[in-house]
Amino acid sequence: MIVCTETVFTLHTTHTSYQLAVAPNGMVLHTYYGTRLPEDVPSLADARMPHSDPGCWPDLLPQELSGCGTADNRTPAVIPEYADGTEAAAFVFDHAVVTPGKPQLPGLPMFRTGEGVETLLVFLKDAGGLVVELRYSVYEAEDLITRTAVYTNAGTQPLTLHKAASLSVDFAPDALELITLNGTWAAERTPERAALRCGIQSIGSMRGIPGHAHNPAVALCHADTTETTGDAWGFAFVYSGNYLIEAERCDAGERLVMGIHPYHFHWTLAPGESFTAPEAAMVYSDKGLGEMSRRFHNAIRTRLLPPRWQDMAAPRPVLINSWEACYFDFDEKKLLALAQASKKADIDLFVLDDGWFKGRNDPSSSLGDWAADTRKLPQGLPGLCKKINLLGLDMGLWVEPEAISPDSDLYRAHPDWAFGIPGREPLEIRQQHTLDFSRPEVVEGIWQQLDAVLQSCPLKYLKWDMNRSLAQVYSAALPAKRQGEVYHRYVLGVYELQRRLTEKYPHLLLENCAGGGARFDCGMLYYSPQIWCSDNTDARSRLVIQYGTSLFYPGCVMGAHFSTVPNHCTGHISTVEARMAAALTGTFGFELDLTKYTEEELAQLRSFVAWYRAHGALLRGGELHRLVNPDASGLGAAWMLAAKDGSEAAVFAVGDALTGSHDTASLNARPRLVLAGLDPAAQYRDEENNTYAGAQLLTTGLGLPGGYGQMPAKIWYLKKV
Repeated sequence: MIVCTETVFTLHTTHTSYQLAVAPNGMVLHTYYGTRLPEDVPSLADARMPHSDPGCWPDLLPQELSGCGTADNRTPAVIPEYADGTEAAAFVFDHAVVTPGKPQLPGLPMFRTGEGVETLLVFLKDAGGLVVELRYSVYEAEDLITRTAVYTNAGTQPLTLHKAASLSVDFAPDALELITLNGTWAAERTPERAALRCGIQSIGSMRGIPGHAHNPAVALCHADTTETTGDAWGFAFVYSGNYLIEAERCDAGERLVMGIHPYHFHWTLAPGESFTAPEAAMVYSDKGLGEMSRRFHNAIRTRLLPPRWQDMAAPRPVLINSWEACYFDFDEKKLLALAQASKKADIDLFVLDDGWFKGRNDPSSSLGDWAADTRKLPQGLPGLCKKINLLGLDMGLWVEPEAISPDSDLYRAHPDWAFGIPGREPLEIRQQHTLDFSRPEVVEGIWQQLDAVLQSCPLKYLKWDMNRSLAQVYSAALPAKRQGEVYHRYVLGVYELQRRLTEKYPHLLLENCAGGGARFDCGMLYYSPQIWCSDNTDARSRLVIQYGTSLFYPGCVMGAHFSTVPNHCTGHISTVEARMAAALTGTFGFELDLTKYTEEELAQLRSFVAWYRAHGALLRGGELHRLVNPDASGLGAAWMLAAKDGSEAAVFAVGDALTGSHDTASLNARPRLVLAGLDPAAQYRDEENNTYAGAQLLTTGLGLPGGYGQMPAKIWYLKKV
């Protein structure tokens, strides 16, 4: 719900409110974001003003969109350069409009419109000729507000945007903490929480993709905020390229700015032209980080994922990926043997990973030549797919569409399609280059190849990989003064190709991947309902990786597979139950050589597959409650997924969280695990016919059996009696 007067605009969701107001000088001020206010609340601007002096310095005011060069000396949201060389902007209110639904963002992903959505459009103008349309879309039931900005040159001369943020929020002075998700390859999205110090703290990427180092989502909270209590504000960028998130603390309060990274960003607008910034999403919770996460999860599931995959009750295929079983060393006979063993484990989908296309026996060649290697597959993909289907399995495929090998037919035909700076030696990373997807003809060329593959056989799944960051970013198709547009145009090209794939082949389950988890963001989730969470499938590592990911993203989007031990990435050994606990709360699949498994071992895997199918709707759509969070060592964790009505729940306890060694109070007593999300008045029964009182589970907790060995684990399914 959006309530407006001439100068006050209040955005209400079910549990939250966001307010902005026009000051007497025309500046638009941010006045409130928190627990829901009464619908007729007046402007709260007076409470945010440091004093009544009309000459108050702009950098003391809580601005809704901060410019530059006009006495607001904090980090700006917008930096325009006008034709006369000036870099200054002071935005004043022009008019506002409320519209049902939400406008589309050309070429960009966004949380989807539909019933229960309305949008506030606030138009601001700068004396230099730059007009900014701030868009606030309110998803009342989901407690979600999205923001973006459209920048239009209303002047008579060209101007250049050097910074064009999507979101800027000025908080009142407070002792806030910043939570970021940091890491590296095979150790992505480890939460880091620290008090905001004076000055600017930031995360971002200049890699062309979000990268392994940071995730484009952050939270602000108070020092006493926990999983279940306290204030938490969450912000996620709906974008898959370079980004910058800045949190600044100063005497006026705290400012959060989110948008495209200004590095190598120079976007020229001729008179009348516009630039649309990517979308940013916001949620607020007064019930701790857990509720913040659940609100994001619900919004992503119901408003962001492709519509075909929003039904959490609809089954997702249990898949096996050939990579850890075969790597590059396979032929059709070996693949069919693996498929036969997969069928014995009751798997649905066989995915052929890297090495299937012509001449691809190692990482040194063939990227860009998307046609089957007939030496490995004599009857090509159609022949293999037919044989896989006759075994009762669907088939999927791995591709890396943005990459090109110097040793490839495509590179020999079109060397200029790869990024490279004239006069410099081409920079090979991983023995490959990146294609210039800012050029429509390059996107078209790759589309024709992928379309031919998909027309040739009935594939049900496509894993889209991207294994290196962008470098030597220069496009032969743009003049010198517009090279600052290439990074963003590249991302638009990626989105365009994924749009074509998903629109022509709506049945196709598209799973994104970037060297594991380097492009895990809301932008990708608009096109694909799941993303490969990390190349590290080790259960111990996944406890930390998936815990951090869950702060913003639901388990149904996390690619998670059961793999063999010792783990190929870490060498760790963990129990079958621990590996299953991590995999079952993701998209669930396998990453191993099942031809080496005994009939008894295959039967054990079948039992877990059956359990996943029986409870898949709960695992995908249940509300997550993090019960025991892992530390960086990943030696234990506990979590549960509960139906919204409390009718059922799945509980997982791994390692220290199972034995009770995470809790010193339990060392001399039988450890217990306090649950959440259940009906205190109900009785619950587990799969061993034990009955529990809901009130007991919510207060004294579930008795734990303990365990021994490396990473013991236990899974419970509880059903209301």
